[in-house]
Amino acid sequence: MTERCLRLVTPEFVPQLRAIDEDCLGGFWSLAAYEKEVANPNSALVAVVQNDFLLGFGCFWQILTEAHITMVAVRSPWQGQGLGSAIVWGLLHQACQRDCLRATLEVRVSNQRAIALYRKFGFVELGQRKRYYHNPEEDGSIFWRSGLQDVGVVDDWRRLRPAGITTMF
Repeated sequence: MTERCLRLVTPEFVPQLRAIDEDCLGGFWSLAAYEKEVANPNSALVAVVQNDFLLGFGCFWQILTEAHITMVAVRSPWQGQGLGSAIVWGLLHQACQRDCLRATLEVRVSNQRAIALYRKFGFVELGQRKRYYHNPEEDGSIFWRSGLQDVGVVDDWRRLRPAGITTMF
C-alpha cells in the first residue's frame, strides 16, 4: 500500500474536498465555501492523503480558545479503515497547537459510529439540538472535549495516534 499521510489542506485540494462533501454529506458546502475555509486563518482543515488523493478530511473553526469541529468525512470506499479516527486525532492535535482549551461538535443522534469515535477521544454529550439536521430531519447531539491543554493530554495523543499514517504537520 502506498503511504498515507495526515496533513493540512492546501488550495489545490479544494475540488477534492467538494467531491468528498458531495459523496458523504450530500453537498453541504459549495466550492466557494471550501475555498474560503482553506484561506481562513481561523479554520483548520486536516486530510488523509494518498498519492495526492484525499481519502477524507475534517474541519474546525477556532473561536477564541475553542475548536468547533464542523465536519469529518471519509470517502465511502475507505470508510471503516480508521481514517475518521486519524482525522479527529489530527484536528485535536491542531487545536492543541493553536492553544485551544476545548473542542465541540454536533452529530446526528442516529450516527452511533461517529458518536463512538468521538467518545474514544474523550468527547462527552452535554445536550441536544432539536430538529438540528434536515434531509432527513433529526436531532443533533452536542459533544464537548475539555482539557486540551491539560498535562496528561500528551499521553492521550500518544495512545490515540493513528497507526500506519505519517503525520505531516
